[in-house]
Amino acid sequence: MTFTLYLSGEIHTDWREEIRRGAEAAELDVVFTSPVTDHPASDAAGDHLGRTEEPFWRDHQSAKVNAIRTRTLIEQADLVVVRFGDKYKQWNAAFDAGYCAALGKPYVTLHDADIIHPLKEVDAAAQAWCTTTEQVVEILRYVLRG
Repeated sequence: MTFTLYLSGEIHTDWREEIRRGAEAAELDVVFTSPVTDHPASDAAGDHLGRTEEPFWRDHQSAKVNAIRTRTLIEQADLVVVRFGDKYKQWNAAFDAGYCAALGKPYVTLHDADIIHPLKEVDAAAQAWCTTTEQVVEILRYVLRG
């Protein structure tokens, strides 16, 4: 069984690669998808729609273009991993988790214990809370192999 995993959230560390390497080492049949992780490219996603005077409208245009990719890939995923890092607040990741919850799409969160409280509602709707990428890979192993 091929399993599609959408990797949402933090873009400043190599956690996506850690999960990919772990799944490959475990010989799991997983297809990985994600948002655009090049920050300047993501911020410029709507620039072709026209110049704006206010930064809000540039962000607004780009958010809508990015949402086409994000929504489509979340809807196509079998499972979503939502990563919250400690360096920045990932409001977009929280939105992705909420979108998953609204769709009834299974998701797991990946974050350190020091942000349990601000993520309590996000974690409560998740199928699991992981603190390591190895735990994510173990979930994949169980789901795919039983």
